[in-house]
Amino acid sequence: MLRIEHVAMYVQDLEKAKQFFETYLHAVANDGYYNPQTGFRSYFLTFPSEGQRDSSTLCARLELMNKPTIKSIDQSQEHLGYAHIAFALGSQKAVEQLTQRLQADGYHVKSGPRWTGDGYYESSILSIEENLIELTI
Repeated sequence: MLRIEHVAMYVQDLEKAKQFFETYLHAVANDGYYNPQTGFRSYFLTFPSEGQRDSSTLCARLELMNKPTIKSIDQSQEHLGYAHIAFALGSQKAVEQLTQRLQADGYHVKSGPRWTGDGYYESSILSIEENLIELTI
């Protein structure tokens, strides 16, 4: 069986990024990792599927990473490479509610909620450190 094991992203503020995903998207973080020789730190965040009993298998996972020597790019501009992470919330109402909550908490709603030409109901949010996330059904 082939599956994507995890996706990783570098962030400047590791704790703030972890808190964002825990608060808004119900992520469960591990205890973290630190390499004192390189300054590298990371957390693996797990997003268990609804109704899933065993959170250790077939879960979406995101690795948040920080290393002092990594330079940032302007995430608010389109660029080559990974563009966004999409989270399926299960319903149109859930997309609308979380979009409103994020906007009320100061995050920029780039688009939506709306139906797209390719059949998705989604909103696009510039989330933690201007990284784009999509909220969809």
